[in-house]
Amino acid sequence: MAYHDAKILERARSLIEAQPSRRLIQLEVLAAVRRNEQWRGRECLNLLAPEAPTSPTVRALLASEVGTRAAEGHIGPEGRWFAGTRYIDEIEALCVELLKRLFRCRYADHRLVAGMIGNLAVYSALTRPGDVIMSLPQPAGGHSSNRSNGPAGVRGLRIFDIPLDASGLAIDLDTFAQEADRVRPTLVVLGSTMTLFPRPVKELAQVVGPWGGRVYYDGAHELGLIAGDQFPHPLKEGAVVLTGSTGKTLSGPQGGVIVWDDDALTPALSEAIFPTLAATHQVNRVAALAAAAAEFLEFGKDYMAQVVANSRALARGLSDRGLAVLGAEKGFTRTHQVIVDVTRQGGGHNSAARLERAGIIVNKNLIPKDRVEEWDRPSGIRIGTTEVTRYGMKEAEMDRIGEWMAGVLNGTRDPDSVAADVRHLRAEFPRIGFCFDVN
Repeated sequence: MAYHDAKILERARSLIEAQPSRRLIQLEVLAAVRRNEQWRGRECLNLLAPEAPTSPTVRALLASEVGTRAAEGHIGPEGRWFAGTRYIDEIEALCVELLKRLFRCRYADHRLVAGMIGNLAVYSALTRPGDVIMSLPQPAGGHSSNRSNGPAGVRGLRIFDIPLDASGLAIDLDTFAQEADRVRPTLVVLGSTMTLFPRPVKELAQVVGPWGGRVYYDGAHELGLIAGDQFPHPLKEGAVVLTGSTGKTLSGPQGGVIVWDDDALTPALSEAIFPTLAATHQVNRVAALAAAAAEFLEFGKDYMAQVVANSRALARGLSDRGLAVLGAEKGFTRTHQVIVDVTRQGGGHNSAARLERAGIIVNKNLIPKDRVEEWDRPSGIRIGTTEVTRYGMKEAEMDRIGEWMAGVLNGTRDPDSVAADVRHLRAEFPRIGFCFDVN
């Protein structure tokens, strides 16, 4: 079975073989990067929920000299494998303390080079092979991080579905209580790629508490919303640990973060991170994360409030123009995401492709009525407003974008003509906001 597209790989091989020097091959790489920067960076409306632009300062730090340095181990000379880390200790200590302040928690770790490593760290620390966990099914937003084909499966855990109501968007608490009592999960895992509304963390923790079960919140998408006070804080509602991706709503460098309050969890979580899962953990990324955390402390609340307002405005604009937006009866969304059932428009794959022609980037997405096997041709699309918000767009722009999207999806607007409108709108908002560089 081939996983990569063979034709694209063949074109790359042909390009390499056609160049008379390795320097020219390197220039081909640089040219591809510039093409992407021009198109995605200046000509598109990027509405992918997992993406957010970093500030100029954060981006510069990702190319800093400290990124060439190794810093294996814990902060401080006694905890390092290498000498020469005194200034790296300063950088990492600042990052940890900024994260603790940002998430209002007692402990934070900065060394996760990917969000999914946070999932594996939690499973390594808080479960044993054969333990039971309950997590969300994938058509309702569950992610492989917490299913059999991800870290939970690698750990050898037995995985049961968290029951959902008829909409597929909310947890059925009565049925959950019955099922949880039957299977007695060690962990209830709340992690979702399709997050529109808060989850009942407190109620779930109360159900599983009598047998020592705990709630783990995988806030991959909600991390910035939590830090910006626009979403309930899982640790304050009964979860024992929170992980998340730093490159999504938190708008920092790609990577992960893990935070908790309970002293008793510290040895197991810290040892799962190092030496088990993180060694040389990209100190340039750590410096960039610290800078992003400082920005978020200053601007995060206003930034995330506008993100949510924009999501609701875009959802309303799409719904008013005849698209089937999920969660309409609850106000559409309380996050950065909007989910649309585009069955009538040809399905998620075709809809995302048509919007891409118009310079509007979204992703195809499973929705509750789909089957897992339909992941490559699902019924929905997922939309995120984080990036356009950081560029300064507000509700009025969301309505214009909703009009264009509905026109393309309903066949009343030519994608190429919309692409020209998109380029003009994008040119009106050239600067990244909610950061010290421009504020």
